[in-house]
Amino acid sequence: MSRMRLAAFVVVGLVVALALAFFVSPQASSQPDGLDKVAIDQGFSDQETGHRTEDGPLAGYGVEGVDDDRLGTRLSGMIGVTVTFAVAGGLFFVLRQAGRRRSAGPARPAEG
Repeated sequence: MSRMRLAAFVVVGLVVALALAFFVSPQASSQPDGLDKVAIDQGFSDQETGHRTEDGPLAGYGVEGVDDDRLGTRLSGMIGVTVTFAVAGGLFFVLRQAGRRRSAGPARPAEG
């Protein structure tokens, strides 16, 4: 795959993911997720304890300081997509560079 085609593929993928995060995330179910449902069904949901990020700026699928819940959910989803894309892209870049160095073989000493 050429670099231009790869770049276009990545950009289109990012745009689609951001659009889904913006338009679809507010439609997510407000019902408890699988783990919460099991805790409720088994009767130990009242033993839940806090965690380090419960007061974070993106806690509860919202954005701190945004009063509109739907907008906060949309922004939170878009921030999550952007951070995930950045981490994955950075990891890809680092691993690709490491692979290039490995395939180049050992460095030869300079003649002189």
